[in-house]
Amino acid sequence: MTSSVFLRYEILRTFRNWRFVVLALAWPLALYLSIATANRHHSFDGISFPVYFMAAMLTVGTMNSVVTSGARIAAERSAGWTRQIRITPLTTRSYVRAKVICGYLLALLTIGVMFAAGLALGVRLTGGEWLTLLGLTLAGLVPFAVLGIALGHLLSADSLLPAVGGATTLFALLGGAYGFQLATSGPLYQFCRALPSWWLVQAGKVALHGGSWPAEGWLVVGAWTAGLLPVAVLAYRRATGRA
Repeated sequence: MTSSVFLRYEILRTFRNWRFVVLALAWPLALYLSIATANRHHSFDGISFPVYFMAAMLTVGTMNSVVTSGARIAAERSAGWTRQIRITPLTTRSYVRAKVICGYLLALLTIGVMFAAGLALGVRLTGGEWLTLLGLTLAGLVPFAVLGIALGHLLSADSLLPAVGGATTLFALLGGAYGFQLATSGPLYQFCRALPSWWLVQAGKVALHGGSWPAEGWLVVGAWTAGLLPVAVLAYRRATGRA
């Protein structure tokens, strides 16, 4: 199996599961519309609440989109699909790339839906601000995409869904994705700033004020990616019996 064939198969298989796609979009959209509508004339952390909460729900929705790729991986393992991969020339890099791309395509769909919801509630940004928000969100998702692959090869199908739900909820809560921050100073605040989800939520504020993340944000995202990538690769090789 070549990498292009495998990628095409993965994309088709992901989006043919329309129930999964709809459910992945429904939760952040419903939460955004219900809360942002009631607070559309308020501000939070110096910016319009609909803008802030749109970025926050982007965090929840897109994290869920890329991390839940692990659920499909765990199901493949239980069905014996990963054992079949051993007899193909598919490389580890091609396998990981296909999983990441599928997660990102679902995340892009989530972003499009949330952008449309934001526009419906009066969010008005310039073209550059929309592109900055999009770019920072996609960059901040990299460690979560790798986390999904690692969890999919480390946990069983039965235990993975609770683990994914708990992990994304915890990351979102500590990152301030539900409209409030757990701390504004002290050790807890510093710990939250060391999470990639915190910087995902900050993407809306950064986009509105211009510029990009400070060096700290890029270092946090890069460090999490660098730390999780070897775990994902080793877990995949173990699951497929590769040395």
